[in-house]
Amino acid sequence: MTLNIFVTGGASGIGFGIAESFAEEGHHLIIADINIEAANLAAQRIKENGGSAQAVQVNVCDADQVAALPEQLKATPVDVLVNNAGIQHVSNIEDFPAEKWQQLINIMLVGPALLTQAFLPSMRKKDYGRIINVGSIHSLVASPYKSAYVAAKHGLLGFAKTIALETGDCNVTINTLCPAYVKTPLVEKQITAQAKENGITEEEVINEIMLKPMPKKAFISVQELADSAKFLLSSSARNITGQTIVLDGGWVAR
Repeated sequence: MTLNIFVTGGASGIGFGIAESFAEEGHHLIIADINIEAANLAAQRIKENGGSAQAVQVNVCDADQVAALPEQLKATPVDVLVNNAGIQHVSNIEDFPAEKWQQLINIMLVGPALLTQAFLPSMRKKDYGRIINVGSIHSLVASPYKSAYVAAKHGLLGFAKTIALETGDCNVTINTLCPAYVKTPLVEKQITAQAKENGITEEEVINEIMLKPMPKKAFISVQELADSAKFLLSSSARNITGQTIVLDGGWVAR
């Protein structure tokens, strides 16, 4: 079955990696990003590799833009929603800009709620839908200087559990993938910011902050995330809902 898969923040990083992997399975990808030029380039790359894709510009924090998406995409109604868009800001709480704190919450928690609200009616009508949130190890644990990010990612888990209860009457599931650090441009920026905030080298950030809590001492690959997401699309996963799927090299086993 070919599915229409909508990936937010799909132009780069984890989002694009997941999109590429789904395209290789023959699905149609809708690359959603606030940067339409980047989204178009990402969709073009998928098509050049033999996949099917289109680009759409959306600010996931804008309720009106999000509400307009089902009509905008009526030719390719969304079967799978991947809530991946995210940003990071590293600062102690005393110096954390209020508008930046609000922005992180809006993108990573309010956005997924608005998108779910927009696409759930058609999923119910077809009696098939999969909502996959890209959470984080920080959905489960905290790190200093990341109060907004940690709060937003923790919130995703409660949101998913609630929607799982509300969709128990149909073949729709919602789950949250929670990886430890994935080596993406976003994480590369974090390494630099953490080094500055903690007064240590970037190598020390990697070894003493990012990988130290992990018994396996390894970054998570985008392919691991993509393959986990693929399983959630299958009929074998129809009763997996409201769950937190952790890819953390043993971090939270401590």
